[in-house]
Amino acid sequence: MRPGHGEIQVNGRAIEHFFKKENDRSVVTSPLRFTKLATAFDIFANVQGGGTTGQAEAVRLGISRALLLYDRGLEKMLREEGYLTRDPRMVERKKYGQAGARRRFQFSKR
Repeated sequence: MRPGHGEIQVNGRAIEHFFKKENDRSVVTSPLRFTKLATAFDIFANVQGGGTTGQAEAVRLGISRALLLYDRGLEKMLREEGYLTRDPRMVERKKYGQAGARRRFQFSKR
């Protein structure tokens, strides 16, 4: 993140080309719009793994944390809106003796 005109790049590509869904683009830019700093910074983010929605939320968290480094006074506002909260959900691991994390192998009585 550096001072600029509001350009956002994810993995070297413009946000419009990286995130095809309008909702994902909206999620990424929401902390900037909320703090009214949308045109104050150029953002360059790298993200990998997960799906597009998870990546959008990861970029949002990164932008929120970068805004905090810029101005600690924004912390209360950002925290109340949930921008500084990481989504803790993870994939449950596959267990041995089962087909998946929760699914069992097919049971036959006879």
